[in-house]
Amino acid sequence: MVTAERFPQAPVKIQTRGLAKTFSHNGIRVEVLTGVDLDIFKGETLAVVGASGVGKSTLLHIMGTLERPSAGEMLWDGEDVFSLDDKSLAAFRNRKVGFVFQFHHLLPEFNALENVMMPALIARLPQTVAREKAEAVLVRVGLKDRLSHRVTTLSGGEQQRVAVARALVLEPEVLLADEPTGNLDPKSGARVHELIVGLNRELGLTSVIVTHNLGLARALDRQITLMDGKAVIVQGE
Repeated sequence: MVTAERFPQAPVKIQTRGLAKTFSHNGIRVEVLTGVDLDIFKGETLAVVGASGVGKSTLLHIMGTLERPSAGEMLWDGEDVFSLDDKSLAAFRNRKVGFVFQFHHLLPEFNALENVMMPALIARLPQTVAREKAEAVLVRVGLKDRLSHRVTTLSGGEQQRVAVARALVLEPEVLLADEPTGNLDPKSGARVHELIVGLNRELGLTSVIVTHNLGLARALDRQITLMDGKAVIVQGE
């Protein structure tokens, strides 16, 4: 189990105990996570590594409350978030979590600014406020001169920076990224890595990043390896 020894001054942001997830596929029970015990500390960057299919994305989805666990518990700031009903959980997720995925899922018919505004508009912020927030975060990720560009005209690295901006526009407490550079060339990937780490420090985020890129993993505060459904190897203690 990962304990607070590494960050003695930092409170625990996310805590999991006995976290398990089981799926049924063609009548066959598949155990993906079998008991993950983990403390994630406020303000840290944590890499989750491991072989394909070991449950890294599943763990990230549970942390972000996109999926409920089959067993165990997860506490955010000491609160059992899965005790919330689905509507309350969705509201919690929209306030607290920003997601970045391998595929950026931007809306091709809109420009960079409009894409980043979308979460704020969905949250029913006034359009002027949504625009101000979107402009500010796009400037912060280095896209000041790309606000009005359709995302289809941007490079892969620029598109992923738009995705990072969209994840941060509502000022979440936690950033969860699933292979955020998996589709990028090494140079663009390195820039996105630096951006995420820099924003974590600048904004006081807590960031959890699933990655196969060991260079990125080593640049973060800690890394855990998932194996046999558990967090079994920890570096950075």
